[in-house]
Amino acid sequence: FGLRGILVEEGSLTKRAPSKKEWEDIRYGWEVAQEIGRLDIGQCVVVKNRVVVAVEAVEGTDEAIRRGGALARDGAVVVKRSKPQQDLRFDLPAVGPTTVEAMSSVKASVLALEADRCVLLDREEMLRKAEQAGIAIVGLPRDANR
Repeated sequence: FGLRGILVEEGSLTKRAPSKKEWEDIRYGWEVAQEIGRLDIGQCVVVKNRVVVAVEAVEGTDEAIRRGGALARDGAVVVKRSKPQQDLRFDLPAVGPTTVEAMSSVKASVLALEADRCVLLDREEMLRKAEQAGIAIVGLPRDANR
């Protein structure tokens, strides 16, 4: 698509890596996000202790994070990936500094994104804010749970 450099790459994007417990939530959220995408509901879920506390719908990612984070209190994991049927020529999942600001405001701890299918808007600013807030950001391959 000619988008190299703005797409999420596979691996850790921040100095802090997710803990073992956070990885459990990432893996669980990865499956749930796949299903809500398949049903054309949204692209993002917020998880804490393997419990889904928010599912993105029409309100968008940042509002789902705020809603889920308010329920989780702190340490929530945010997972965002493309819908299985999504036409990436016209509609790419995107995150940016406001996503990290929403996460920071509710003390969410991890943002897991689909590598090569999710855009980082204002990448440097986003990663700087994540580092300041202690938020881990990771890029996962589409088939991460296989």
